[in-house]
Amino acid sequence: MLESLKPLYHRGSQLGEQLVADGLITPEQLDEACKRQTQNKKRLGETLLQMGCVVPNVLGKYLAAATKCEFVELADFPITPEIAHLITESRARKLQALPIRDRGTDVMIAMVDPLNLGAIDEIAALLNRRVTPILVFENDLNDAINKIFDVSKKAHGIILEIERGDALAFEIEENEDELLRSAEDAPIVKLVNSIIASAIAREASDIHIEPQESSVRVRFRLDGILYDEMTIPHGYRAAVASRIKIMARCNIAERRRPQDGRILYRGDGGRENDLRVSILPTVYGEKVAIRILERNKKQTNLEQMGFFSEQFQVFEQLIKRPHGMILVTGPTGSGKSTTLQAALTKINSAAINISTIEDPVEYLIPGVNHTQVDAKIGVNFASGLRTLVRQDPDVIMVGEIRDKETAEIAIQAALTGHLVFSTLHTNDAPGAITRLINMGVEPFLVASALVCSVAQRLVRTICPHCREDVPATVASLDALGIPHSEAFTTRLARGRGCPKCANRGMRGRTAVFEMMPVTQEIRELTMNRSSSAVIAEMARRQGMKAMRQNGMRKVLQGVTTLEEIVRVLTIDEEA
Repeated sequence: MLESLKPLYHRGSQLGEQLVADGLITPEQLDEACKRQTQNKKRLGETLLQMGCVVPNVLGKYLAAATKCEFVELADFPITPEIAHLITESRARKLQALPIRDRGTDVMIAMVDPLNLGAIDEIAALLNRRVTPILVFENDLNDAINKIFDVSKKAHGIILEIERGDALAFEIEENEDELLRSAEDAPIVKLVNSIIASAIAREASDIHIEPQESSVRVRFRLDGILYDEMTIPHGYRAAVASRIKIMARCNIAERRRPQDGRILYRGDGGRENDLRVSILPTVYGEKVAIRILERNKKQTNLEQMGFFSEQFQVFEQLIKRPHGMILVTGPTGSGKSTTLQAALTKINSAAINISTIEDPVEYLIPGVNHTQVDAKIGVNFASGLRTLVRQDPDVIMVGEIRDKETAEIAIQAALTGHLVFSTLHTNDAPGAITRLINMGVEPFLVASALVCSVAQRLVRTICPHCREDVPATVASLDALGIPHSEAFTTRLARGRGCPKCANRGMRGRTAVFEMMPVTQEIRELTMNRSSSAVIAEMARRQGMKAMRQNGMRKVLQGVTTLEEIVRVLTIDEEA
C-alpha cells in the first residue's frame, strides 16, 4: 500500500483524531484501541472495527476521502458474475482485485489498495478497457472472491454430474485394480480436488469424510466447530478414500488398518498447503480426516494472540530468559503450537541458535532449524531431542512432551543453560507440574527447571461487521459476577449474523490464557508433591487469574459472548 494510504491506518495518524473530533468515538475508546493496537499490530481502523466502535461504512468514508476513491461494502453490492469472471481466481487473489461491474465507459475494480498502479495497469491491459478502482476492505474482497469462484458449488455440481452419469458405484469388496481405476476416474478426481479447494477457500482447519449407513458425510471444521458441507452417494465411499490414499502415498489395498499420509496441495494463486491425512477403518467404510496447514502462512505475532497487557508483559520477559522451561498446556486444537511459534518469532535473531523437534512441523520460521519426527526411521521426540542438545542450541522447542524420557531430557537441557519451550495436555496451568511428576520426573527437577506454565483455549470472536450491543440479563450478570445494580450500565455484545460470517454471528478466534509464573512458594509445593489444587490456590493468592475469569473479561470487552465462554471452558476449569 502506498504511503498516501498508510497514515489513515496506523496509530498516531489523523484517523483517530478525526473520528474523535467528529464525535464518532470517545477519547477513551481511541486510547483503548491504541493500547490494543500495540499488542495486535493491526491497523487502527481494523482495531476500531473489532471493538465495535465504528461501523465499516463510516470508516470506509474516511478512507475514501483520503484516497479520493469510491468506497463500497461488497456484501451489499450487486456484483456482475460475468464481469468478475473476466479474470481468473488466482489473478484476483494475487492482485487483491476483482472486476465487479461494467459501466459502459469503464469497468469498476474492487481493490484493497486502490493506489496500486501496477495492479490497475495489469487489469486494464488484460481487459483492454479503462478501469476505475473502488476501495473495499480485505475481508470483503476475499469473501466476494470465494462467492464468485465458489468451489463448494463446483463440488456439489460434480456430485450431481456423477449421479446423473453412467459411472458405476464402487463397493467395498473391490480388488486393488478396480479401486485404482475408480480412484483415477475423472469425476472422482475432480470431486476430491473440489472438496479440498472448498475447504481451503473457506479457511477450514480440518476436513472430515465420514461414511454413514446410506451416504458419506463431508464436514469442515471452521473456527473450531464442525459444519456439514455436502453428502456423497454411499457407493462412492471407496473411490473417494482410494483417491485420497493415492494422493497421500498410502497403501490403496489396505483397508483394515489405520494409515497416515501427507499431501502437498497447490491451489489457486500459487498457495501451497500441507495436508496431513489420517485414515481409520469404521463399520461403514474408511473415515478420512485431513488437517490443513498452509505453507508459508503469515506468521502470527505474539501481540496478536490475545494476551491481556499485564500477561503479555510477564510472558515477554520470561521468553527472553537465558535458560529454564516454559510449558504451554491445553487440549488438541487449542492453539498451543501457534503460541510457541509466535514466541520463537519474537525472540528469533541472528545472535541465537533456535532448534525444534516437532510432529508435525506446522510453521516454518526463517532462521530456525526445524526437525520432523519420523517414527518409521526411529526419530521420536526423545531421540531427536537428544541430538538437538549436541547442536549447540540456545533455544529448544519440543513439540510435545509425551513420556518420561522426553521430559527428563528437556528438563536437563533447561538446567544446563538452554531455554526450552514445549507443550503438555493438561486442563490448567498448575496441572503441568503434577503431570510431569506423574510421568516419573523427580519433583526437585521440575521445581528447578520450570519457570512458567501457560494454559490456553481458543474462543470464537464476534463478527465485527454485524456486532451489536445488548443489555445484560440477570443470568449473565450472575455468571460474570456483577451486582444486579449495575444492570443498566453493563453492556454485552453479540453478532446478529450477516453474509460475512455465514449468519453465525462469529468470525475468527482468539486465545484465552491462564498464566502461572513459578515462584519460590510454588517450587516448595512442587518439592512436597502438593496436588494441582493446592498449587492453583497458591498461584491465585499470588495474582494468577483463572482462565474462566479471563474469559469473562473478554466478554465484558465485547470480544466474545458469554455462551462461547461457557461452551469452551467447562465447570471444572472455573476454579
